Amino acid sequence: MTHCPEFETRLAENEDDLRAAQALRYRVFVSELGGEGDLVDHNEKLEKDRFDPFFDHMLLLDHARTGSPVVGVYRLLRCDQAADAGQFYSEDEYDLTKLKTSGRRLLELGRSCVDADYRGGTALFQLWNGLADYVKAHQIEVLFGVASFHGTDAQALAQPLSFLHHRYLAPEDIRVRARDGHFQSMDLIPENQIDRKQAIMKTPQLIKAYLRLGGVVAEGAFIDHAFNTTDVCLIMDTERLNARQANLYTKGNAA
Repeated sequence: MTHCPEFETRLAENEDDLRAAQALRYRVFVSELGGEGDLVDHNEKLEKDRFDPFFDHMLLLDHARTGSPVVGVYRLLRCDQAADAGQFYSEDEYDLTKLKTSGRRLLELGRSCVDADYRGGTALFQLWNGLADYVKAHQIEVLFGVASFHGTDAQALAQPLSFLHHRYLAPEDIRVRARDGHFQSMDLIPENQIDRKQAIMKTPQLIKAYLRLGGVVAEGAFIDHAFNTTDVCLIMDTERLNARQANLYTKGNAA
């Protein structure tokens, strides 16, 4: 990036906004990562699915950028929207009964991505500031969603998956589980044999960011062959957020 960005974070307001989000998702999830899906439009270069009409789509725009200003996206699905859709997106991968019967206000996060030119900077933090406003406005109590490792070979990911299982397994009351038939154990290496440095290096930045906020993981991973990923379900209980980082969700100063 050779210019000073002029960031704005807001929800998609019309079909053009949604298409811009889907175009960015195509560049990241299809072109970069080799993902696929029933509704992916290769002619128009749009990554989309049947859930898009039910989600709110949070956009990060850089108004100083040449071309499309959309450089980051997040999909957000509240309980009421999930009811309209018939389910949460991640229910195809995880049994969410413990969350759905908790009586708490839920928000599912998904399809988070940032344009390649904006990674490693403040773009993700800008998106999360917008998310903080959304969480506060809708009085969300628990955030969750799948996050992905690239590739479908669980043994190649044994170090980071085992590290997550042993160090970050969710408390029993919110510990949802990968569905039977697709359940991939994350307990692949004994805790005393984990190479912590290697495990952390192989963990994607987004997952590490969730963990720093106090996020925890569900029981088991899900191998998503269509998207060429190994998915883990991250859960963040706003009551249990790390005190040092909780200001992200209360609009305090950046930690």
